[in-house]
Amino acid sequence: MGGKRSRLSLISMFSVLFGAMLFGATACAQSLSDRTVQSTLPTWHTDTQPIMGTRVHVEILHKDQEYAAATIAAVMAEMHRIDHAFSPYKETSEISRVNRNAGAGWVEISNEMAELLRKSAQISQLTGGAFDITYASIGRYYDYREEKTPDEASIQAAIHAIDYRHVELEQNRVRFKHPSVYIDLGGIAKGYAVDRGIQILSERGIAQGSVAAGGDSRILGDRGGQPWTVGVQHPREPDKMAVLLPLIDTAVSTSGDYERYFERDGVRYHHILDPSTGRSADGAWSVTILGDEAMFTDGLSTSVFVLGPEKGMALINRMPGVDAIIIDPAGQMTYSDDLSGL
Repeated sequence: MGGKRSRLSLISMFSVLFGAMLFGATACAQSLSDRTVQSTLPTWHTDTQPIMGTRVHVEILHKDQEYAAATIAAVMAEMHRIDHAFSPYKETSEISRVNRNAGAGWVEISNEMAELLRKSAQISQLTGGAFDITYASIGRYYDYREEKTPDEASIQAAIHAIDYRHVELEQNRVRFKHPSVYIDLGGIAKGYAVDRGIQILSERGIAQGSVAAGGDSRILGDRGGQPWTVGVQHPREPDKMAVLLPLIDTAVSTSGDYERYFERDGVRYHHILDPSTGRSADGAWSVTILGDEAMFTDGLSTSVFVLGPEKGMALINRMPGVDAIIIDPAGQMTYSDDLSGL
């Protein structure tokens, strides 16, 4: 983040929890007695809806209630559109069509799908394969609600299908080089949807607002003259904050082992899989990434979680404009270089 020291500083640390991003800030106090004047002042408008298997929250500042409602509705409509296009759980989605057919040959795809696949490949290359959309070749056999995992034979049979280089992209068509490849864009799709939401707000003249989808959030401007306060939960104590971050114009993504998981015989099975093993990564409890675009921070939070604190932080410290906060399996919190000195 260019000039990140001017827009970000650690306010305080509490005993900890990590989970969804919590937005809050000090509201602007107003003591106007003239109701006519008050009615022309901008106010905060919000909405929260269940989309993409999570809670999508939009908050904007505007003086016109109808315009604000229409703007928020436009963001929610875009969230629904992206969900219908890229959810592997919807039979009619574009990604489901790709998964059904790309193992047998070329499949024509939209410009949007092609761009998401290109971005995914770039993050995979950047992270040495720690981010890999083909993880779903095994990941689809996990069921966290039913507490089911694939057996060892199934993992060994599918592990060779996990390799982002199996996804061959040529302009607006794609094919899989291995017949058992199955892809899931969940590692960047929510971040992409958040970015699209912010784009809609900007196009409609909104200068202060936020869009959040689960652990992926992006802030537009400040909040009533003050920074937005983003709280990071502890992964083992759900009612406490690890740290509060005052932010302006920032994307924030968190990946944690407490989001979708179950425990059996002392082992926590969660949805962040290590592409090299097909099993839940165990190098961290949670990772928070701060940057400029939510799609990028979304992919990086997964990648750093898989890499673990040492390799993951080394990667982040080589990247200008990106910061990280990692909570390791011992409950210790570490910061990237540009945060640790604040």
